[in-house]
Amino acid sequence: MTPVNYDAVVVGGGAVGLTSAWRMATRGMAVAVVDPEPGRGASWVAAGMLAPVTEVEFTEEPLVALNLAAARGWPAFAQELGADAGVEVGYRPCGTLVVDGDDGDRARSESLYRFQRALGLEVERLSARRLRELEPAVAPGVRSGLLARHDHQVATRAFVRALMAAAAARGVSFHRARAAAVEVGGGAVSGVRTDAGTLDAPVVVLAAGAWSGTLGGLPPEVVPAVRPVKGQILRLAGDPARPLLRRSVRGVVRGSSVYLVPRQDGTVVVGATVEEQGFDTAVTAGAVYELLRDARRVVPGVTELALAEARAGLRPGSPDNAPIVGEAHLGGLILATGHYRHGILLSPLTGAAVAALAAGESVPAELAPFSPARLDRAPRALPLTGATR
Repeated sequence: MTPVNYDAVVVGGGAVGLTSAWRMATRGMAVAVVDPEPGRGASWVAAGMLAPVTEVEFTEEPLVALNLAAARGWPAFAQELGADAGVEVGYRPCGTLVVDGDDGDRARSESLYRFQRALGLEVERLSARRLRELEPAVAPGVRSGLLARHDHQVATRAFVRALMAAAAARGVSFHRARAAAVEVGGGAVSGVRTDAGTLDAPVVVLAAGAWSGTLGGLPPEVVPAVRPVKGQILRLAGDPARPLLRRSVRGVVRGSSVYLVPRQDGTVVVGATVEEQGFDTAVTAGAVYELLRDARRVVPGVTELALAEARAGLRPGSPDNAPIVGEAHLGGLILATGHYRHGILLSPLTGAAVAALAAGESVPAELAPFSPARLDRAPRALPLTGATR
């Protein structure tokens, strides 16, 4: 096969890779995406919670600032994407409730609430009465909760379909093949070798999610330290005319987190486990049981819904579970991976950063702390045997 020339090749067709490709194409670049099944990886499985407030964790202040900036940009981003794609994006500004299973869980939530308030985050404490006015389906035993009005959601499958349509409309080429290696010469990338041929380009964007550390051809010192973190998730089918929930609900049940995300078609997404199991994507009976058990304690009506799907996806985790976005120590190589729980939320900002770097510009200020350079002294991920995609 004769090599094909592009301005940039994106390895990985998830939300981050697709947004990056679309953004570069809007700047007039000739872009290719390499992925055997674009849009069908972790982004297809994800619940799509855009939740910078309710997913805040202690000691993650720089990441909180990044996530808040990303959330503020989502309404305009969704509007622009929808106009370019000509299809529904699936964005819903619905807000998120947080409830507790028992007194022990409430104590942990109280501590997190104080931390959220100390950071200046907008979160409102609710009485049991007000909670049920907002969501009557919440369990009777829940006595209080929190409302994060600006934690929204996007239907991820509609989202990736919109990204693919917008990218295609801008001339992005999709190569449904496996990326075997990055071609390197003279201290810089020169393209990507796939199992169907070679794509020449002076810029390569590595956005392969959990598989980013397995791509061949890269010098060891630039291989991103990314590991797969398994998450099992359920989809329950309901009646769109009588939706069980109007907004996302997060619960803490005996120390474990569970969330329920309603879609406009009546589906409720329930997730998600966090498992360090390598590249295993098997759905286990235990995980299904635990998710349904905890979801039922928060919203009992889930037991009346039909179990439509059980899937497992692989989040890309970095050493500090924060994104890795920026230029690597190799000419023309841009890393856009390691987003862990926030890939959908951060895809607009990451895509804009990738397009800026490809054009010789700087990344947005919010992303500057998440350059690959911060991990130069961190242990590199070891290759995982048997990794396939």
